[in-house]
This record gives sequence, C-alpha cells and structure tokens, in this order.
Amino acid sequence: MTGHRETVRSGYSFHTFDEELGKAISFREVDLERDLGRLHTWLNSDHVLPYWQQNDPLPRVHETLRKRASDPHQTLYIGYLDHTPMSYWESYWAAEDRIGEYYDADPADQGVHLLIGPTEYLGKGYAAPLVKALVAFQFQHPETERIVTEPDIRNETVIHVFEKCGFEPQGEVELPDKTGLLMFCTRERFEGEIG
Repeated sequence: MTGHRETVRSGYSFHTFDEELGKAISFREVDLERDLGRLHTWLNSDHVLPYWQQNDPLPRVHETLRKRASDPHQTLYIGYLDHTPMSYWESYWAAEDRIGEYYDADPADQGVHLLIGPTEYLGKGYAAPLVKALVAFQFQHPETERIVTEPDIRNETVIHVFEKCGFEPQGEVELPDKTGLLMFCTRERFEGEIG
C-alpha cells in the first residue's frame, strides 16, 4: 500500500538518519511474498515504465524478481523513508553484471539500480539522500573502492541526482535495452566530498 508505514518484521540491513531531510532512511532485503504486489505496482507506474520496461503481468514479474533475488551477485532492497516503503534498489557486483563488459571492472566494484515507486515521493528532493545512503551502505564493504551505475541517457533527472552524489560520467554505453551513461563514484570522492 502506498504511503503506508509498516512494522519491519525482518529488520533493516542498513539504517541512518538524514539530518537535512529530518527523516530516517533504511533498506531491507526484498521478501517476494511480502513485496511482490508493491513492486508490480511500482514497475507499472507511468514514471517507471519508460526506463524499466517491465509492465508484465504479476506472474511474470514474480518470476523475474525471483530470478534476481536468487542471483548471488546482487541483493534486492526495499528503501524506506521514516519506515514507509517507497523505493526499490538493486545492489550488485559490477564485474559479474553485464556492465562489467563495458569497462575494466574491479572484482569489488559495486553497482546500483533504483526506482522510486509512489508518485508522492517524486520531485521532493528525496532521491539524492537515498542514493547517498545506499552508496554509504555499499562502501561499508572494505574492498569496494568504486560504485558504478548506468542510467538511461534520456533520464536527465536521475543523472543529475547521481552527479550530486559524487558520480562522474565516463561515457555512453550501448546496452541491449538502452543507451546508458556509465558513471563512477569513488570511495575517495564520496568520503572526501559527499558522505
């Protein structure tokens, strides 16, 4: 349910308080039984469809998410603001992902994909604090020195958000489903200038 506070039964994988927003930001791993309905709704939202292209029926979304959740090279998360579920995240090992074929990937590089689900969270300045929190979470892995992402080049809003969070464009990459902008955020830059 959109905008619904919930009691987190499984606990958060990462939790922080953003002083500027005055809100708690948290991530917990996706539980397919619990999250399938909300993820299906979010993936079919008008603002998500152009970039995720997953307007599939519920059984197919279930199968897609089941495959992603069982992939040992990535972890799926639901992102929260003040204990309200409002975003979906994929944190992955870039060298094991298709993006690893487009640059000299280090085995400890991590990547990120995201979407904000309910429309009431769009355009409110929440995306950058959420991205910063997830990147801080990823940099808790001691060997990770770089986070990568490859947003659709048409998605100027999300590219701007990543730039505000310390990501620097590296160039366009032709992926099977989109033209992406490869972007890197180094630990040195994030911890020195952003985090």
